[in-house]
Amino acid sequence: MDEKRLEAAVEAILFTMGDSVETEALAKAVGQDVTVTKRVVQNLMDRYQGEEYGIQIIELENAYQMCTKKQYYQNLIQIAIQPKKAVLTDVMLETLSIIAYKQPVTKAEIEKIRGVKCDHTVNKLVEYNLVKELGRLEAAGRPILFGTTEEFLRSFGVQTLEELPVMSQVQVEDFKAEAEEEAQLKLDI
Repeated sequence: MDEKRLEAAVEAILFTMGDSVETEALAKAVGQDVTVTKRVVQNLMDRYQGEEYGIQIIELENAYQMCTKKQYYQNLIQIAIQPKKAVLTDVMLETLSIIAYKQPVTKAEIEKIRGVKCDHTVNKLVEYNLVKELGRLEAAGRPILFGTTEEFLRSFGVQTLEELPVMSQVQVEDFKAEAEEEAQLKLDI
């Protein structure tokens, strides 16, 4: 298959699938090895960077997805029936942060860190497809383990979890002191 037809095939697959497609599956679908497929996808990604395109291809871990460029979201909501963008509360963001950095993690571990129940919050994060069940912990009661999804990566603009910001030890100590102070204030009331 010549280069232009190969690009067209990759483009058609990514457009039609809507969700991310693993690199190996994409390579198999176009009858090429992973190296050639990655080169073809990179060529398409470079082309779509131009201002004249409203779409882009993003890389998510070992997969690619075709999606709309962010700057055209306002245009899309003019025609979409229910363009819902999940609104994350501070509690949801805090819980999501714990899951992202501690995964795989159980609700009990999240509750221990937060100091309050988290059933509703975790369920909402699962509903928004930012968090998913990863399996069960081999312990009494076999609690569910939670982790982040590809949608989490897309929503926060990172390709892998390794790209998440790292907190310095000073920040960690500041947060601990702040949490202890907050807990003490609640006890005094």
